[in-house]
Amino acid sequence: MPPSSFPPHEQSGRGLLYAIGAYGLWGFLPVYFLLIAPTGPFEIVAARILFSLIFCAVLLSVTRKWGAVLVIVRQPRLLFTMAAAGAFIYVNWQVYILAVLTGHVLEGALGYFINPIVTVLLGVLILRERLRAAQWAAVSISFVAVLVLAIGYGRFPWISLALAFSFGFYGLIKKRVGPRVDAVSGLSLETAWLVPVAVIQLVVVGVTTGLTIGTVHSLHTLLVVGSGIITAVPLLLFAGAARRLPLITLGLVQYLAPLLQFLIGAFVLNEEMPPERWVGFGLVWVALVVLTVDMIASGHAARRALPLLA
Repeated sequence: MPPSSFPPHEQSGRGLLYAIGAYGLWGFLPVYFLLIAPTGPFEIVAARILFSLIFCAVLLSVTRKWGAVLVIVRQPRLLFTMAAAGAFIYVNWQVYILAVLTGHVLEGALGYFINPIVTVLLGVLILRERLRAAQWAAVSISFVAVLVLAIGYGRFPWISLALAFSFGFYGLIKKRVGPRVDAVSGLSLETAWLVPVAVIQLVVVGVTTGLTIGTVHSLHTLLVVGSGIITAVPLLLFAGAARRLPLITLGLVQYLAPLLQFLIGAFVLNEEMPPERWVGFGLVWVALVVLTVDMIASGHAARRALPLLA
């Protein structure tokens, strides 16, 4: 039954469950990738690319939607746009897994906390959108937070910013292609473009440190293969949520993933949380509160204006 055939309240309920499922899975990704030890970050990303593509190919075959992929392939501009999306998601995946496996889960979580602010900033710089006063305040507070963290770390927080900007640009591309590219077709083409990169990484790992898949134990092999599923499923759940939920609700639920990652990094993996890191995270959370309140207020104002325009 298509989403439109469900009553509005049931659509919202399903959408909320899909959103919680998507962001919940993203939140627990650090634990999943740590369980794949001793597999290194470059082998993990290569496996993620290849097995995501296989999983998507199976879905396309089962749902008989290869035609949607062919429609995109026949449009060179759209096809190369998916290549750009693939490049940004590759950077995001590779940096994130490097962060997790080198004990920087908290920096990864910070990147996804900063991501909404980066999205707003990209809207100004690229889409020429105008910011409201509260949005400027949120961006400014986030800038101060980055400075505090940089001074506290004694180095530039490149992991956090690389994650925030790579996913921000990825989201911008997905926004521009909009309804022309569905979730499964989009991920299929993005990963297809990345297959040569995955093959090169596997060859390099194979001739240097050696590949681990199939050499540890059967559960390890299943987890490596499952990295493709754990990559694709949240994206599909997110697509289902986006069709059923207001943007404000979806925006609020998105904080679940970095919150879970923060809790795992700070209280499960016991990563260091000196005072300056608490201050930096605190400033980012303040910025997110400002941004969220402004988003809710503007949404209410827009709804109140609709009867006047009718």
